[in-house]
Amino acid sequence: MMASDDNEMLTVAQAAAAMGMSPRYVRRLIAERRIAFHRLGRSVRIARADVRAFIDDGRVEPMTASEVWRYLRGVA
Repeated sequence: MMASDDNEMLTVAQAAAAMGMSPRYVRRLIAERRIAFHRLGRSVRIARADVRAFIDDGRVEPMTASEVWRYLRGVA
């Protein structure tokens, strides 16, 4: 993907489709200020780079077996 694609502005529906989520979920993210957005008059647009950043920020790395056992010892 080219760098100019990161500057592309998406509607709420397009951002939702890019995330595989509903437009209602994206509107909630906007209302809670959990994703960066741009207000253009009464319209809201989200940069493709901001959608990608939101997805990347939610990434959870897998645990190794030793980390799982260490975590389970702390729970009991």
